[in-house]
Amino acid sequence: MAKTQLNVRVDEGTAKAARERATARGMSVNRYIEELVRQDAGETGHTFVEAAADFMKQYENVFAEEFGGAREGGTHEGRR
Repeated sequence: MAKTQLNVRVDEGTAKAARERATARGMSVNRYIEELVRQDAGETGHTFVEAAADFMKQYENVFAEEFGGAREGGTHEGRR
């Protein structure tokens, strides 16, 4: 995979924490930051799914009234 250089500016406390945490994990600061971004990107999708599930649960009664309680895989008034 091709690499792209990304320069960022952070305060000294953040830089120190990044160095210390990367060292504690036995990796470079670059690799540490890359892993953090990948984790965050993956969590975004997971967070969205959780929020959608919470929304559906919160409005379950509204959907049941509107759509007659049709469940996954079922049909509603002849629709598929």
